[in-house]
Amino acid sequence: MAIAGRVGTLETSVDVLKMLFERRFRSPAVRIQALDSRLSGSGRKLLRLSGGGLTAIGVLYDIREENIAFVAFSKHFRSRGLPVAEIYGSDLERGAYLEEDLGDTTLFDVLSANRVGENIAARVIEAYRKVVAVLPRFQVEAGRSLDYSVCYPRASFDRQSIAWDLNYFKYYFLRLAGVPFNEQALEDDFGRLTDFLLQADSEYFLYRDFQSRNIMLQQDEPWFVDYQGGRRGALQYDVASLLFDAKADLPPQLRGHLLAEYLGHVSKFIDLKRDVFMRYYYAYVYVRLMQAMGAYGFRGFYEQKTHFLQSVPYALKSLHWLLDNVELPIPLPTLMVAFRAMLSSEKLLAGSPAAGFVSDTQNLAVQVFSFSFHRTAPKDETGNGGGFVFDARSLPNPGREERFRSLTGKDAPVVDYLSRDPTVRQFLANAIALVDSSLTNYQSRGFKNLMVSFGCTGGQHRSVFLAEELAKHLRSRNGVNVLVRHLELEKQGK
Repeated sequence: MAIAGRVGTLETSVDVLKMLFERRFRSPAVRIQALDSRLSGSGRKLLRLSGGGLTAIGVLYDIREENIAFVAFSKHFRSRGLPVAEIYGSDLERGAYLEEDLGDTTLFDVLSANRVGENIAARVIEAYRKVVAVLPRFQVEAGRSLDYSVCYPRASFDRQSIAWDLNYFKYYFLRLAGVPFNEQALEDDFGRLTDFLLQADSEYFLYRDFQSRNIMLQQDEPWFVDYQGGRRGALQYDVASLLFDAKADLPPQLRGHLLAEYLGHVSKFIDLKRDVFMRYYYAYVYVRLMQAMGAYGFRGFYEQKTHFLQSVPYALKSLHWLLDNVELPIPLPTLMVAFRAMLSSEKLLAGSPAAGFVSDTQNLAVQVFSFSFHRTAPKDETGNGGGFVFDARSLPNPGREERFRSLTGKDAPVVDYLSRDPTVRQFLANAIALVDSSLTNYQSRGFKNLMVSFGCTGGQHRSVFLAEELAKHLRSRNGVNVLVRHLELEKQGK
């Protein structure tokens, strides 16, 4: 794998973005706000700059080749009339560029807020229809004249790219999840799968991460971001990424309707043989699903960023559907055995922090969050609604003391400080009593999900401490799966 050239330190950072902003708008940036949540799995840092009634998104990243690819792709797509952010300015030698502000609302956000289980609002379905109508314009129309020499890290989704994805899945998901497999037999299956995938026509632009969090909505119109990993490849990959986007959890019937619409739109650009497309389609669904699970395993199991594991049960749900409804044209016996083992894995279905959110377990799944009141409170994505939000801003604030400022509510000095305070102890006892009462009632009524959130000023000390203490208490109860997320700490990479 090629090693990317790095642009140096991010001392370049905010000052460069401010310069780009002022050069573009003839007005200084007077406010800068960190926006890392949209790219929690990326090393890029996003900032919203504003001044003179104008806003822009500044991006800081120290891999020059990837920045070159993104800027070049953006300019090309804009020239073809595609809905992507305009690049306002760049200093790629210092790892910075400034782009149009597309807002904060993703397709995933709108989907989450407008569904109850498998019942998805017409507004959301219409947004997906618009998305599948635009996708062939990226793949075929714009892809025909794209300069693929700027692609990073590969110019095409070739044998090497596929091998990286399959090994990512093998080593960071199967291995770390403790799923048994025969190494050589699995490699033999990987070889057969790769040979089969490479038989598909691959003369199109492959967006690479075409999923609901990379599609912004403005007045219900889709705009597209995060295609910097794009390369030449097969049509099937991107539509598979969208329709089997794990956490979006689209119902199978809707996936089928959207796929049919997509194929109709592709047929406007090329002479599409649908039977040939479908021969390879589900193999690409599998390889995309394995790539995603490799990412969940790397971030969740390996890096211990457990919120990434929240997507695992949704991926397993898709895998279950595939195994029950699809037969590939090639034999992959060892891989299929590994998939079946995943679906019966005690660690994945019961021991994972994400377990219980979509699995068939009878346990009550409790999500416990900490957050900052300077930002939006966590949203319930289970479709259950409700839950508790506790305001901890009345409690003593360790953040006001220099000795605690660099620490969090998980660090021993802060834990000791807060545990000793009688007002904190009483607040926690009251919160536990309320949650315990609801848990008992929810379990007796067969409910599956409950969300509890603690907010404070910065989301770093009091709310984190309270969330950890409640989770510790809940884990002592039978029939409860607990997932803890500290939203502000996640943004800081802690």
